[in-house]
Amino acid sequence: MLEKALSGDKRYWSWVAVLLSVIGIGTFYYLRQYNEGLTITGLSRDVTWGFYIAQFTFLVGVAASAVMVVLPYYLHNYKAFGKITILGEFLAIGAVTMCMTFIFVDMGQPYRITNVFLHPSPSSLMFWDTISVFGYLILNIIISQVTLGAERKSIAPPKWIKPIIILSIPWAVSIHTVTAFLYSGLAARPFWMTAILAPRFLASAFAGGPALLILFCFILRKFTKFDAGKEPIQKIALIVTYAMAINLFFIGMELFTAIYSNIPEHISHFEFLFLGLEGNTTLVPWMWTSMILGVLSLILLINPGTRKNEAVLGFSCVILIASIWIDKGMGLIIAGFTPTPLGTVVEYVPTFPEIMITLGVYALGLLIITGLYKIALSVRKQVTT
Repeated sequence: MLEKALSGDKRYWSWVAVLLSVIGIGTFYYLRQYNEGLTITGLSRDVTWGFYIAQFTFLVGVAASAVMVVLPYYLHNYKAFGKITILGEFLAIGAVTMCMTFIFVDMGQPYRITNVFLHPSPSSLMFWDTISVFGYLILNIIISQVTLGAERKSIAPPKWIKPIIILSIPWAVSIHTVTAFLYSGLAARPFWMTAILAPRFLASAFAGGPALLILFCFILRKFTKFDAGKEPIQKIALIVTYAMAINLFFIGMELFTAIYSNIPEHISHFEFLFLGLEGNTTLVPWMWTSMILGVLSLILLINPGTRKNEAVLGFSCVILIASIWIDKGMGLIIAGFTPTPLGTVVEYVPTFPEIMITLGVYALGLLIITGLYKIALSVRKQVTT
């Protein structure tokens, strides 16, 4: 089926050419980073995780969100999701690939990642996070290949794939839970040391990922003959609405606990995010933008009239994704390091090479998703004709 990704019209190949160009630029700056080290980034001794890990955290949620279409379709036999389940699985494959690539570029020297497998340490959460993310990628590749292959032949999927599909549901939850444990297990970082970090991660994942899937459905409808249908899109929009409401509720709980308790070690991180600390206000406009966009998106999604208007729904999904990307990305990562355990404020701003490498990784993920979606739509077209 891979050959179907190698055929397309002028628009398709123009898009592929743009993505390959961005990947090439990102590769150039990565080779520079490989030669010169992480000194070309904005990272330092005090802020050891930055723009790369922020993208990793966001994209793990996008990958995990595939379960929100897999679970109703395969476990509850909700046939309305039949057209988009494979799109969710392919989105997960692209997202997981980007996650692993961001870890790869963040390691500095690529051979370091092999130490996780050459010298496994079951007591390390990094080891389990690597296993869960890589295992989730393998599961989605197997499930999508088998189910799409069966659809191509117009036969039912083999019975042995059903247990693997069921296994992928809790596995999807695990990849974001273990990622949250990576942060909340660090005792010297009070901003991350909260029991609701994992539930908050999952809530934001089940809002942002399906919202992105809705946008992809709209894009496919505009540029191809594929139409997911109004019913499944509106059902996914409901999932996004409930998940975003829970996500904002969890953020409110964190704010209340920090402010009401007035424990300096906890409240200082939120001061840094929303008010600035020691004159450093780098993230203040970003965080207020995130909160405003998040609340606005929820208002538009809760109202049935605006949610059922697809133009407004698309806008709501865009600002919702932007809100989560800011809060769960740079907001979460940088605030965890600021102030430091010694109470100092160390400024971090991603450098131009960091941004270019990040764009290259995103272009790689979009290229994979583009090719996989091309295969899925080609198979659907072949089956219906």
